[in-house]
Amino acid sequence: MGAETKIGLVGIGMMGWPMGACLARAGFTVVAYDTRPEQAAAFAKEVGGKTAGSLAELGRTCSIIVTMLPTSKIVADVLLGDGGVAEGMAKGGLVIDMTSGVPDVTISLEPALNERGIALIDAPVSGGVARARTGELAIMAGGTEADIERARPVLEAMGTVQRAGSLGCGQAMKALNNLVSAGGFLIGVEAMLVGKKFGLDPAVMVDILNASTGMNNSTQKKFKQFVLSGAFNSGFALDLMVKDLSIALEVAKARGVPTPFAALCREMWASADAMLGKGADHTALALLSERLANLSLRDDEGVRN
Repeated sequence: MGAETKIGLVGIGMMGWPMGACLARAGFTVVAYDTRPEQAAAFAKEVGGKTAGSLAELGRTCSIIVTMLPTSKIVADVLLGDGGVAEGMAKGGLVIDMTSGVPDVTISLEPALNERGIALIDAPVSGGVARARTGELAIMAGGTEADIERARPVLEAMGTVQRAGSLGCGQAMKALNNLVSAGGFLIGVEAMLVGKKFGLDPAVMVDILNASTGMNNSTQKKFKQFVLSGAFNSGFALDLMVKDLSIALEVAKARGVPTPFAALCREMWASADAMLGKGADHTALALLSERLANLSLRDDEGVRN
């Protein structure tokens, strides 16, 4: 795959922009498309590359398409809707869906794409905006070994690739990863609230947890940085976490696996989303736990309004 390979990128958002910038730095020609044409134009001007006026044009222009979009429904419309990518894409094309999507929906898209000679893999990511900027994302790929190997040079420009399994396995793994992360965050906040009521300093608790078996991603990278600081600006939205938790529970339900703790975890996150409204950062979940405890982790004045 040469440096002049054109990569079509659909979705120039908080994650798509830095991921596309990594592709450009690696020498790929990025052809950007977004429902906001001015966003794609700004990306091309600032980062380099080109823009496409339509999805079909993007498909005609590029042999590899990367999608980084909010939901699987949007991905389906982008690929197979009227005027979609598949209408313009030649046989031998490859779609890399990096959306945190619903694995069963992604699997359902494959037959229609294969009929057109287009291959599909899923490759959602973990690491957030910070690691998207540095090209150090954890990428969980699902698909055939051959298709993932073909995509590997593109993916490795953005992070480290692990094949999770067949198509859909990457997205299932991403949802389950976020389930584990969400559980760790929630229990850590509750532990800090109990500790503070007892007389412990939450910041000291974080230090001790990070030297002990309670250490997790939230104790290492979230509590001091975004909760105890009151910043609540990690760059990953609360509603997107709820979406991923819902996907994890859908995967479990469809396969008959009982998940009582996961269901309670998802309910807590959904309650925080309802309380805080659109635009809240996922680390602001702590505000729900604080309200339930009538205690703030940042001061002695009660719960912040």
